[in-house]
Amino acid sequence: MQYDSVILGIDPGSQLMGYALLGVRAGKPELIVMDALKLTKEKDIYARLQMIHSHICSLIKAHHPQSFAIEAPFFGKNVQSMLKLGRAQGVAIAAAMQYQIPVTEYAPKKIKQSITGNGNADKDQVWKMLQHTLAINDKPQYFDATDALAVALCHFYQSNSVLNKTGKPLKGWGDFIAKNAARIRTVT
Repeated sequence: MQYDSVILGIDPGSQLMGYALLGVRAGKPELIVMDALKLTKEKDIYARLQMIHSHICSLIKAHHPQSFAIEAPFFGKNVQSMLKLGRAQGVAIAAAMQYQIPVTEYAPKKIKQSITGNGNADKDQVWKMLQHTLAINDKPQYFDATDALAVALCHFYQSNSVLNKTGKPLKGWGDFIAKNAARIRTVT
């Protein structure tokens, strides 16, 4: 299928890495693929990092995304976990940079807010909204995959926001209407 653009969304992890590709056609997002790369069979952390890099490179070669969106690390109490997550995220970003794809990071709360309207939504709420928005029936095996899809859809929303297209901050509804007169419809 031919898309106007493709967004690669990543939920980084050192045990499971969620990934999703979202195609945009005529301004509407469509799911291409979502899944998770299971890394737990490999005990060596460096081999896991190589697997992440290779997998992302193969996704890029196969689908030619124009955008790369990744979830920013969640700051927890376990320093070792944060270090592993940071490495996984860094390798994923390096793969995108290798192909000169622009990288955008989104905080977990920003992603949830963008998808559900609630920055504190749980994973099931996010999944249900993704199902509704993208007309998806089958639930993936891991929430890491749906998290990656949420990252990609968040990027779609942020990139296509009316507020991002005007260039300058709006000064209220009057300013919005003046700059978007072609979008106004009268209801009778």
